[in-house]
Amino acid sequence: MRSNRAKVRAGVSLAATLPMLAGALALGIPAAHAAGGAHRDALAGTKPAWATAGADKGAAPDSAPVNARVYLAGKDAAGLAAYARAVSDPSSAAYGKYLTAAQAQSRFGATKAQVAAVKSWLTSAGLKVTGVTAHYVSVTGDVAAAEKAFGTQLHKFKKGTGTYRAPAATASVPASLAGAVLTVTGLDNAPHKANHKDQLPPPDAVFKNAGPFSSYYGSNLATTLPTAYGQTIPYAPKGYTGRQLRAAYGAGGYTGKGVRIAITDAYASPTIAFDAGSYAKKHGDAAWTTGQLRQVLPDKYTKTKECGAAGWYGEETLDVEAVHAVAPAAQVTYVGAASCYDDDLLDSLGKIVDNHLADIVSNSWGDIEANQTPDLAAAYDQVFQFGAVEGIGFYFSSGDNGDEVANTGTKQVDTPANSAWVTAVGGTSLAVGKGDAYLWETGWGTEKAVLSADGKSWTGFPGTFTSGAGGGTSKTVAQPYYQKGVVPDALAKANSADGNRVVPDIAAIADPNTGFLVGQTQTFPDGTEQYSEYRIGGTSLAAPVIAGVQALAQEAHGGQALGFANPAIYARHGSKAYHDVTDNPTGSGLAVVRVDYVNGLDAADGLSTSVRSLGKDSSLQAVKGYDDVTGVGSPAYGYVQSYRKR
Repeated sequence: MRSNRAKVRAGVSLAATLPMLAGALALGIPAAHAAGGAHRDALAGTKPAWATAGADKGAAPDSAPVNARVYLAGKDAAGLAAYARAVSDPSSAAYGKYLTAAQAQSRFGATKAQVAAVKSWLTSAGLKVTGVTAHYVSVTGDVAAAEKAFGTQLHKFKKGTGTYRAPAATASVPASLAGAVLTVTGLDNAPHKANHKDQLPPPDAVFKNAGPFSSYYGSNLATTLPTAYGQTIPYAPKGYTGRQLRAAYGAGGYTGKGVRIAITDAYASPTIAFDAGSYAKKHGDAAWTTGQLRQVLPDKYTKTKECGAAGWYGEETLDVEAVHAVAPAAQVTYVGAASCYDDDLLDSLGKIVDNHLADIVSNSWGDIEANQTPDLAAAYDQVFQFGAVEGIGFYFSSGDNGDEVANTGTKQVDTPANSAWVTAVGGTSLAVGKGDAYLWETGWGTEKAVLSADGKSWTGFPGTFTSGAGGGTSKTVAQPYYQKGVVPDALAKANSADGNRVVPDIAAIADPNTGFLVGQTQTFPDGTEQYSEYRIGGTSLAAPVIAGVQALAQEAHGGQALGFANPAIYARHGSKAYHDVTDNPTGSGLAVVRVDYVNGLDAADGLSTSVRSLGKDSSLQAVKGYDDVTGVGSPAYGYVQSYRKR
């Protein structure tokens, strides 16, 4: 499971051909902020790609409301990117010389004079300033005032089945503000206006897995069912627990003691403390200590129906329980967003950076790259860069739809995992054997075939693609320096001769057919809310697992923050620090049998039996060396130990 903001994001636009990630000059990435004439400074990427002449339905009413954010570029955007690179690069003399949040803001943040000038410009145009943070100035007003402020007309445009407002030309700011403004968001209002609600809904309906199960991989063979790939295949594991994951990824005696991990999602599970405590007690994880788990939440929640708020409870539960299972002594802070819209998710990330709430941040959400506009990409990247200079690393799940062709019709990667300033976490199918022994991993990619009516064969074996780890080559983000010499040119230059960012960077267990057992309070058919357990996966699992492993590595590193980890991760490529994951680790096809309740709860409506083939990720392949399913591989026993100071 991986929460997808694509269904409900504000300001969605297809901007795959526009440059992204402002201020990333040190990584060779084009800036989103560019000069635009003698009297105005253009803000590239603020006119959505769907706002075409053919889709133009005329001017938006002057009195229509506008809510926008003007993101501040700070006093030295290029210097911020350069220092973020230097402090993260093990080969740099500045490696590990992090700044405090206050030092970072003082050195790179917007000055009081810049903020005052931006506010004065906005109010003089007739907009009302509603908030000022270290990152942006928020305003409200009407279309007429916004047009005056940003030097563009706002029109209505046809997009899909709807009509939405957007700039008819690239927005701009007065030349006197050149360098002060990074970008503006909110001038387009796709997909729709928000509805405000203060109360969260109850937990989602109960889901349970049917058996039989394996207690470890291969422990229970489906001897009465048809073979697959010429062999009797095992039932899917019931769901791995912390003990098995710690063994598989080389935790050793490390527990994450003294390390702070943050988790971001939308909303907040009302039963997280009870669920996490119950799960740890039941499965032998260390008991949560007083204050070890805390939540930082917004004053109110919005768009609960649009975002499916209750669906995010399971996301938080998975993330919290997986992190604790791998790094049981780490401090965990959950930072919930008010909704699944970009502005609110950015606010959550900003809280972590501005208050340095953690050194490691796990994020199990995202969207397709085609839906990421350059203005929002610039805003995200600025937060990531500020995090890097403070020693904060961000880990994003790479997606659950493989190359996205089956999902969108277009081969593409996901975002924010495509950012050159985050660690993109891909997914594997994991086999843990008897005695918690690591057996093998494949790249996560599933093909499903159901049992025939007579029970003698698998219909259409190996079946159709259902899900798999996200990965591939970005169309918009330039190749970062740390991938050069490691990522094959066939991948890096798939979309451009100059090379692009390839996703993911590293990987861990994700396949829900070899997944993690999670415990959560759910709503049963009689209306009661009860704690129950089920197996789950997705790169939503891989991201917190890697975050937990990084906490162990930070402990091994003497407690010193690892910060933006990609340069260090790639520096270990080809070493014993990684399992070099391939799709065919045993030399023959691999699969598990999965039995599901038709109604998701019990056998009242029957059972569905299927075979799930492993290592079949759309057009993506896990091969020797770097690949776009598992990156450099998954952590082996030597990974955590490689960070020990000598």
